[in-house]
Amino acid sequence: MAPTHIAHTLLSQAHSPETASAIFTDKVLHKPLHLRPTSPDPTSQDARAQRRLQRLRKKKKTERRQKPKPLSAKEKRKTGIYDIPDDAKKYEIYVPLHSMWVGYMWEILGLKEGQRNYVTAQSAGSKLASADYHGSEMIVVRSRCVGMVGLAGIVVRDTKFTFQVITKKNELKTIPKRFTVFRFEVPQTDPEDAAAEEYAKGTENRAVSKRANLVFELHGSQFENRATDRATKKFKQRNMTDV
Repeated sequence: MAPTHIAHTLLSQAHSPETASAIFTDKVLHKPLHLRPTSPDPTSQDARAQRRLQRLRKKKKTERRQKPKPLSAKEKRKTGIYDIPDDAKKYEIYVPLHSMWVGYMWEILGLKEGQRNYVTAQSAGSKLASADYHGSEMIVVRSRCVGMVGLAGIVVRDTKFTFQVITKKNELKTIPKRFTVFRFEVPQTDPEDAAAEEYAKGTENRAVSKRANLVFELHGSQFENRATDRATKKFKQRNMTDV
């Protein structure tokens, strides 16, 4: 005689033989047994690896489409991308740049075509405040640092807080803007019009002689902006307490 299951024996003590057999069959013999595997299914692992690989490929594709990350200030200083080499620290190299800047100032002031021979603070003040001064020839007229007064040169770099100029002695000087007043001039005749100057020297007709330059003063403490920021910034007239 086959051994009886212990569950069937216990059910027979509490129920009739027919009821005990039915309960034993439904609850014990036909009960599903859920087992947790001790090792992962290799099929599921392959699918997971495929999904991870697809995510990595999508991420790399997105990174290729994006623009490269700009260099930080520390990285720029380390690479020296803004440093001027010694062989480029010559005043004669930047004289053509100054001539281009004069033409640029003629254009924004409306003097290139002889439209007017004077400027006012109301008509040209905002244009001068937002102009680019790379190539301008500036001289320090007032400064808290007495040793910088009289320093002059062509501006080769205009940063937020300093002007870097090349002097006629082929020296690179960094001048802070704060508490410094700069002066620059804009000639009213075309610097390339040598024939007119020669004619003015050899004749008594003073009508064609060279007119006086337009002289401007720039207060560096009120000018602590980068050239790119000044182009889009709106300037308002206000009193200056440090003058």
